[in-house]
Amino acid sequence: MLHRKIYQLCCDGREVCIFLRDQQRWIERARILDIEGDLVTLRYELDEEDEVSAWEELVRLDSIGSISQKISSVSRLGFEPAVSEDCPDAERLDTPSLLEAPLSKGELVEGDRKAESSQPDSNTES
Repeated sequence: MLHRKIYQLCCDGREVCIFLRDQQRWIERARILDIEGDLVTLRYELDEEDEVSAWEELVRLDSIGSISQKISSVSRLGFEPAVSEDCPDAERLDTPSLLEAPLSKGELVEGDRKAESSQPDSNTES
């Protein structure tokens, strides 16, 4: 089953994150280039302090513990994401609610500040 899924990801050419259980490490933003027998060829880049290095590794199918892929992402910069016309209504994102950041407990909205300032302070004596 894992072999078929890795083959499908290889054909799609999508970026994946792969956990190598024998080395106990994650390889992020990798592309699966080829599968030959029980060897999987991966290509990925590492951003180090002042240089970017590209790596190509052969890993055994047995050493792959987990594979994950990013399905989608939404920017918080305040622009409307492109939505396909054939996207079902049930799967459409409610972008205005996504763009509004939730208030923390310590923050007050403007209406609460006005209401709070108009109430007399119970600690002061009249």
